[in-house]
Amino acid sequence: MLIDTHAHVNFKAFAQDSDEVIKRCLENQVWLINVGSQYATSQKAVAMAEKYPQGVYAAIGLHPIHALDGFKTAAYRQLLSSKKVVAIGEIGLDYKKEYLSFKEEQKKVFLEQMKLAQEANLPIIFHCRQAHQELIKIITNFQLPISKLRGVVHCFTGNWSAAQEYLKMGLSLGFNGIIFKLNLDKVIKQTPLERILLETDCPYLTPPPMEGRNEPLYVKYVAERIAQIKNLSYEEIIKATTANAQFLFNL
Repeated sequence: MLIDTHAHVNFKAFAQDSDEVIKRCLENQVWLINVGSQYATSQKAVAMAEKYPQGVYAAIGLHPIHALDGFKTAAYRQLLSSKKVVAIGEIGLDYKKEYLSFKEEQKKVFLEQMKLAQEANLPIIFHCRQAHQELIKIITNFQLPISKLRGVVHCFTGNWSAAQEYLKMGLSLGFNGIIFKLNLDKVIKQTPLERILLETDCPYLTPPPMEGRNEPLYVKYVAERIAQIKNLSYEEIIKATTANAQFLFNL
């Protein structure tokens, strides 16, 4: 069994065939966590997860690029009544050029969601683009014992120095199809296998040999590539990363 720890089958790209996509996944022993980026997609992730007895789960959160929407804590707290919610995310910082004008709003909603994760005792799915040092600083200063911090830095694209900081905090690193585009071999080689999670970030970042819209089923190509980089068998990668996901998200 494989687990795609970061999917967006709750997004518009799957509006016409989400049930078929999920059916294909479950038939092929691929489980998934649908991750919210706004309230509507978080709500959709929960509704989709509730349709299946197992294998489909949800994470709820406000993506930093939507920080100007404001984080409605009460509304998100209501979604936590579902036992299918396994994480708060994706949350964090995005300092891509077009989002720099509202950095302070990003930090504000990030902290609000960190507090919700603490309250709910759930792991966090972190989003970070071009802001690793700032994110590390905020996490380090957050009023939460590091021993209780649980989560994953999704779509990790930082250097080994940043990776080490996250690993020291007890966080895991999530890898997806971007590893075919960026040279992250050093980070992957040196990251302990027990701290690696597989993901697709579908419908984005489609891994070769596939083209077009990404799907959770394609997480196997990420597993194969990581096996090559770490000089381990595909089976070893599947076994370890599945166990990692089950442990972190209490699946």
